[in-house]
Amino acid sequence: MPAGSYIVDSQTTGEVDPRERTDFWSEHIMSLQTSMDFRYADPDPAAFRGRSTRQRTDAYQLVQWQCDQIEYSRTPRLVRQEPDPDYRFLLPLSGEAVLRQGEKEARLTPGMGSLMTLGEPFQLLHDASLRGIIFSIPAREIEGPLNRKSPLATGLDLTTGLGRVVHTMLRSLSEERDHLTATEFDAVSDRVVELLCMLTVDDDRPDASGHLPEVEAMVRRYVREHAADPGLTGTSMARALGWSLRQIQLALQRVGTTPRELIREERLRLVRDRLRCRECDHLTITDLAHSSGFSSASALSTAFRQRFGVSPRAMRSAR
Repeated sequence: MPAGSYIVDSQTTGEVDPRERTDFWSEHIMSLQTSMDFRYADPDPAAFRGRSTRQRTDAYQLVQWQCDQIEYSRTPRLVRQEPDPDYRFLLPLSGEAVLRQGEKEARLTPGMGSLMTLGEPFQLLHDASLRGIIFSIPAREIEGPLNRKSPLATGLDLTTGLGRVVHTMLRSLSEERDHLTATEFDAVSDRVVELLCMLTVDDDRPDASGHLPEVEAMVRRYVREHAADPGLTGTSMARALGWSLRQIQLALQRVGTTPRELIREERLRLVRDRLRCRECDHLTITDLAHSSGFSSASALSTAFRQRFGVSPRAMRSAR
């Protein structure tokens, strides 16, 4: 897929030979996700019904699907043969699903979600009334900000607070699929992932109490708004927000990062967004570095390559 592309496409078993519907569905799902085993409730291929709609850029993928009762599984053998370290966020819109991964099991209904990885074995069984969304997230987009692998978070509450915000954003991404550009889709997806990191870390630390979550949210917002300021530091942020540097460090430590790392991450996202924007084509890499808070073009290029795997110049050229 060409860099910068945004694809929306749909598939349905109603368009294939009834005798080949289950084979079609297995191949189709593996093309969207990765190699899996499939167990169909009805052995008659002609009885199976399924359809999907995919939205995809070179960074993220969102699939809304519904189909008859089925069990998907990824065995240790498949994990070894075809590694896939990336994450998936699963949320039902109707019906019920059961997800088993690691030592966790979650019975998912509308208003609940689970973060899972295809890098470990799992089983997913759902009934014939399921309609759901599965959001694909590159591992670096979660493990980079957290500086570690994310905990598997099952049965997250998406009916209130931050969970409801995530749920609403993902549904809106799906519903507005025909009215988005690649840049817009990726920008919203970036924010969804940021909120998911906060949500899953909170789930992993149920004893994290007090005002630290509030401090973390305010710090993230402040960094996002002032990332381009070359004078932005943990100390200047603490002074502006009225908290001690130690409070800010503790709030970020609980989610696996530091003020310096958070600032660098937001600056790199800012540069990436500008590289994707044609209105910024007149800016040189040096201009982008200085306008995004980096001391030099070489400092930007080194950090950018470490984070995204390509140089700023290569990302712009690929677009």
